Amino acid sequence: MREMDHYGLQMCKYQGELFQESLRRTQCGSKVFLRRFMLSDLAERMDKDGFLYEATDVGDAFIEIETQYGPTDYGQIKFGGEALYWTGYLYRYWSYISGKSSKQLYRIIKPEELEKLYFPYHSLDPEQAIERIMEAKGLTEEDMIKRGVEILRRIRARKAEQKAKDDNEETAELLVGKENPK
Repeated sequence: MREMDHYGLQMCKYQGELFQESLRRTQCGSKVFLRRFMLSDLAERMDKDGFLYEATDVGDAFIEIETQYGPTDYGQIKFGGEALYWTGYLYRYWSYISGKSSKQLYRIIKPEELEKLYFPYHSLDPEQAIERIMEAKGLTEEDMIKRGVEILRRIRARKAEQKAKDDNEETAELLVGKENPK
């Protein structure tokens, strides 16, 4: 876990403002906008250091997300402005200190779950809120590492199976070619 610093706090503030501003600047529901953002190229760039050095204001972020996904007015439900700010701030804080991507965090906890946790958790220190969320979901850093290792093992096993299958097919083709010379 990395320590929160001035740069990280500026990133949290930017994302909080972006989420809050979505109330005014988007026609779609909050869940739709937040899903688009969390899975966007913009969020992926924000997951890497150096984003604040780009000349990107909040307005540019909306243009970038709409360019990537296209305009939409899908969804009617809008979260409250303070809950949106807190959600954006907390997602970025979590990403910054843990090194997890926005996509990974979106898989761990959806925005509608965070919105429901706003009132009981918004007055907590962000790290305390994150710890409570992980505890409530039965997740620890160790569990997440184990899960990641299991996923990697499954991927490697599938690749090994596919390679063995490809090798067998190649061998069969060679044998057939030797039996039936032209």
